[in-house]
Amino acid sequence: MERYLKNKNILVTGGSKGIGKSIVNFLLENGASVAIHYNQNGASLKNTIEKYPDKAIPFQFNLENINSIPSFMEKVIQKMGHIEVLVNNAGIAISSEITGPDKDWIDIWNKTMDVNLNATGFLCKKVIQHFLSMKKGGKIINVSSRAAFRGDTEDYMDYAASKAGMVALTRSIARAFGKKGIVAFTIAPGFVQTEMAQQFFDQYGKESVLNQIALNKLTNPEDVAPFVGFLASGLADHATGGTFDINAGSYVH
Repeated sequence: MERYLKNKNILVTGGSKGIGKSIVNFLLENGASVAIHYNQNGASLKNTIEKYPDKAIPFQFNLENINSIPSFMEKVIQKMGHIEVLVNNAGIAISSEITGPDKDWIDIWNKTMDVNLNATGFLCKKVIQHFLSMKKGGKIINVSSRAAFRGDTEDYMDYAASKAGMVALTRSIARAFGKKGIVAFTIAPGFVQTEMAQQFFDQYGKESVLNQIALNKLTNPEDVAPFVGFLASGLADHATGGTFDINAGSYVH
C-alpha cells in the first residue's frame, strides 16, 4: 500500500482517537502526510507527532463551529500545500430518550446533525472547491455507519438519521463530480470497540452486541483503517459512490 499512499496529503477529521487514530496511523505508516483534525484530545497525538514530525500535522477545531469551517480548511491547505484526500471520520453519538424533555431532545438532535452531517457537508463543499481549483481531482471518504441502513435504537435515532444523510451526500458527490476526477466513498462500520461506542456498551451490554454479529469478536479500529487506505490509494476509483460495510456480518444489504 505504501507504493500508492506515499507522499499523498490527506486530511482526517476526528483523528485523535478510535477509528480516526487508527486511520491516521495506517496512512502515516504507508508514507502519507496527514493533517490530523482533533477537538479536545490533542495530547493523545504526542507519540504520533514525535514519530512522524514532518508528516503528522495536528489541527485543533470544534466542528460545531460550522461557520468557521472555511477558515479551518484554508489553514489546513496553507500548511499542507494541497489536499488530495478528505476522510470525514469525526462523529458523535449521544443517547437521547424519546420520553425526555423536548428541549433536551432537540438540542441533542441539532448537535448531532451539526457534527455528523452539517460539518461533513460543508467540509466536502470546501474540499471539492479545492480539488476543482487544483484541476487534479481528489477523493472523499465519509465514515458513516451500519445505522444509516438498518436504523438504530430509539435513543439514537438522531445518530442514524445523520449517518444516512452522509450516504446520500457521498453518492451525490460521486455522481456530480466524477467527470472532474473527484471520487467519493462511504465506509459503514457496525459497532467498533471505541470510546464513542462505550456508552452503548454500558447501557445495553457488550453481549447484546456480540449476539448480533457473525464473528466471535467485536470489530476493532484497526479492522477499518486498511479499507480507508485502500480507497485513498486510487486503486478503487471505479467503486465511486459505493459503500463498504465493516460490521462483522451483523447487517448485509
